[in-house]
Amino acid sequence: MNDQIELDRFDSRRSTAYATGGMVATSQPLAAQAGVSILKDGGNAFDAAVATAAALNVVEPTSTGLGGDVFALYRTADGEVGAMRSCGGAPAGATIETVTEALETAAEPGRYYPESRGYAVDGGTGVTDLRMPFLGPHAVTVPGTARGWEATVREFGRRSLADVLEPAIHYALEGYPVSPIIAHHWDGAEELFTDEHAREAFLFGGESPAPGQIVTLPELGASLQRIADEGADAFYEGAIADAIVGEVRDAGGVMTHDDLASFEPEFVEPVRTTYNGATVYELPPNNQGLVALEALNIAEEIGAGEYAYDSPERIHAFAEATKLAFVDGHHYITDPAYETVPPLASKSYARERARAIGETPVREPSVGVPNAPAEDADTVLLTVGDEAGNLVSYINSRFAGFGSGLVAGDTGIALQNRGASFSLDPDHPNRLEPGKRPFHTLVPAIAALGPDDWLAFGVMGGYMQPQGHVQVLSNLLDYEMAPQAALDAPRWRYREDGTLGVEERLPAQADLARRGHDVRVLPPVMFGGAQLVRRTGETLAGATEPRKDGVAIGV
Repeated sequence: MNDQIELDRFDSRRSTAYATGGMVATSQPLAAQAGVSILKDGGNAFDAAVATAAALNVVEPTSTGLGGDVFALYRTADGEVGAMRSCGGAPAGATIETVTEALETAAEPGRYYPESRGYAVDGGTGVTDLRMPFLGPHAVTVPGTARGWEATVREFGRRSLADVLEPAIHYALEGYPVSPIIAHHWDGAEELFTDEHAREAFLFGGESPAPGQIVTLPELGASLQRIADEGADAFYEGAIADAIVGEVRDAGGVMTHDDLASFEPEFVEPVRTTYNGATVYELPPNNQGLVALEALNIAEEIGAGEYAYDSPERIHAFAEATKLAFVDGHHYITDPAYETVPPLASKSYARERARAIGETPVREPSVGVPNAPAEDADTVLLTVGDEAGNLVSYINSRFAGFGSGLVAGDTGIALQNRGASFSLDPDHPNRLEPGKRPFHTLVPAIAALGPDDWLAFGVMGGYMQPQGHVQVLSNLLDYEMAPQAALDAPRWRYREDGTLGVEERLPAQADLARRGHDVRVLPPVMFGGAQLVRRTGETLAGATEPRKDGVAIGV
């Protein structure tokens, strides 16, 4: 049989999708169709990105929403590479002192509290072990999504904000069937939602929905319709803003109307490096894009991609490069308006750090963000390409699941808990300060693989994101995998506790353990989802992986 058509040679779990008129890849089929519908109706990749993100706000509310932040890396049809960062900071009244005082005041001596609430109480002697809460009002930072969506279509799109929000509004008001993985993540919300507004908005008869159950989110649909009619100002001023401020303050927080009204998204210069002939673009601080770039630089310096793919030497080299990048990134990366971040993406810096890597694991401890809950956080990513040559990597998140557990009044808008990444240590670069943006895990990416070969991509899942970038790029560049195979390949992940998490099908596990790695086999869900769209000449290739309900749809 001709080996060019022998199906056995395709060892990926699905094939790469190809098209010429456009491509949308994301984690939920209905959302991908929303983006495709905009492309078919004359919109471009930027319009489709917002339509897809808004639809995910409805059909995958367990991972994203209007109450969170949004980021983009993009390459326009005329060759411009740029980035958008639309994330708000801490309220003007949020200080280490105000949060500490609030936690101490709220605590009942002798009662033990879950760490998610920010503190524990030691046997009746008082409050101990204070930290930023994972849930509740003090974890809420100013949401950036609404103005980020609006800025995207205003600056680069062809359609109006109302046009691109229409599919999401339809799903919210008319209903949609919940897909299985999303139903799984929704399960347990009954315990998370102590807030009455949250229970009314996202539970049905007091319970989370079953797979295939048709649900409507009328309150969220009404808020989306108001934004479609009035623009993003409807979120930051007026009734929606009243509801957000009221919800946070009633729960003991310090959000004000001025905090919301003063927010504006930013178009920023990406940070970049080169790896094996490709130029890789990431978001600058306060995002963790520098972690990916430093890891790539160190990996290139030690020749990590020159080892055989199935060898323990390859995995050891890449994991150690990533480990060192995390040590640096978690210590230094913060809002650059408040602290200077070293040149972590420079080749010279990588040469210095690479000297620490040998045959056995580096024992340098990870200097993580104290009480950092982002280790296994999840989110949504989408990638879009259009016929004209625009490519967009777009990521939208509330941080953890339904965020803080608070829903703003009757708006159906769940508020993010990104403030949980702040530190209450006054000496830490990522310490809580008024107006400051927290360390952000979200990192969409763009890469130029050749003169007419561009890639929009990303990997979801907290600290998995930058190390997922490293692995996907290496698969494509060092081992010349097809797009879908590059996402399907088994992954490893360096954990903040120093262990090396691996998928069960990853090779060389015993050899890695003999080298001194503390190897832990983790379920596939721990390694994030991923999407990519690659444009080579006039051909668009799309890929997504089955760790979520993802799909790539071409036009």
